[in-house]
Amino acid sequence: MAAGAAGRRKEANAGRSRSATKGLAPLSPRIWLFLGLLTLQYGAQPLLSKRFTGKDVIVTSSVIACEAAKVICALIVLAKEGTLKIVFKEWSFVGSLRTSGLPAAVYALQNSLLQISYKNLDSLTFSMLNQTKILFTAFFTYFILGQKQSAKQIGALGLLMIAAILLSIGESSTKGVSSAGPNQILVNGIIPVLVASVLSGLASSLCQWASQVKKRTSYLMTVEMSVFGTLCLLASTNKSPDGAAIRKHGFFHGWTAFTVIPILSNAIGGILVGLVTAHAGGVRKGFVIVSALLVTALLQFVFDGKAPSAYCLAALPLVVGSISIYQRYPYSVKPKES
Repeated sequence: MAAGAAGRRKEANAGRSRSATKGLAPLSPRIWLFLGLLTLQYGAQPLLSKRFTGKDVIVTSSVIACEAAKVICALIVLAKEGTLKIVFKEWSFVGSLRTSGLPAAVYALQNSLLQISYKNLDSLTFSMLNQTKILFTAFFTYFILGQKQSAKQIGALGLLMIAAILLSIGESSTKGVSSAGPNQILVNGIIPVLVASVLSGLASSLCQWASQVKKRTSYLMTVEMSVFGTLCLLASTNKSPDGAAIRKHGFFHGWTAFTVIPILSNAIGGILVGLVTAHAGGVRKGFVIVSALLVTALLQFVFDGKAPSAYCLAALPLVVGSISIYQRYPYSVKPKES
C-alpha cells in the first residue's frame, strides 16, 4: 500500500512537471497565429467599440450578447471538429463547477472591482496599477502549475512592465485627474484595482491549470464560463442601474445594425483568449495585452490621423525585446550530479 501511495504521488508530481514544461515549450506556428490574431483583436477592439457602440447602449445588454456570441462560436467550432457530442456526453455539472465555475466567479468579481476603481482613479494611475496583473499571473502560474521563470525571463517581464507604464502614460497624459479625496482614492481606487490584478492572475492561472492538467478543452471552458458569467450578470440586474434601464427601455435600447460588430469581435477575442491561455500560458497573454496597445496606437494613426506619442515609440523596442528574451531563454532544469 505504501508503494502504491508513493507511486501515485510520483505520478501526480510527474503530471505537474509535464504541465509546467508544456507552458514553457516552444510555440508552434499555429499558436503564434492565435497570439497574432488576439493581439490584433485586442488592439482593434477600442476603435470598434468607439465607432459602432452608441452611448445609449446598455452595458449589461452588450456584455450578455457578447457572452451568447462566444457560446455560439464555441459550439460551432466543436461541431465542425466533430467533438461536440463526445464533449457533452462526458460533461458533468460538478466537473464544470470545479474547472470553470471558480475562474468565472473570479473574473466577475474582478470586473466589478475594476468598475469601482475606474470611477475613483485618474486614467493614468488606473492603467499603471492594472498592468501589475502580468506579474501576478507569473506568480500564480508558478504557485499553481509549478511553472518557473528563468532569470532572463524575469528581466523580460520587468521590461514589459516598463513598456506598459510608458504606454499608460502616453495614453492617459491628456485625460483629467480624479478629484476624489486621499482616503477615497486608497479605499475605492488603489485597493480595488490591486485586488483585481491579483484576481486576474489567479483566474488566468486557473484556466491554464484546467486546460493543461485537467485536459479541459478551451472551447468547452468558453461555453461554461460564458454561461456562468451570464448567470452572474442576470442576477445582478435585480438591483443594478443597468437592470432598471433594461426593464424600462428594453434589452436592445440604443442598438443599431453596427452594434453587433464590436460584440462579434469581442466574442472571437474570448475564443482566442481561451486558446492562447491553454496553449501558450497566461504570462504570454500578458505580452499580448501590452503589444495590443501598440496596435491600437497604429490603428489610431491610420484611421484617425492621431500620431503615436513619444511614449509609444519608446515602448516599442522594449516590447519587442521583452518578447524576444522571454522566448529565447526559458527556464531549464539543471541536470543533477551523480
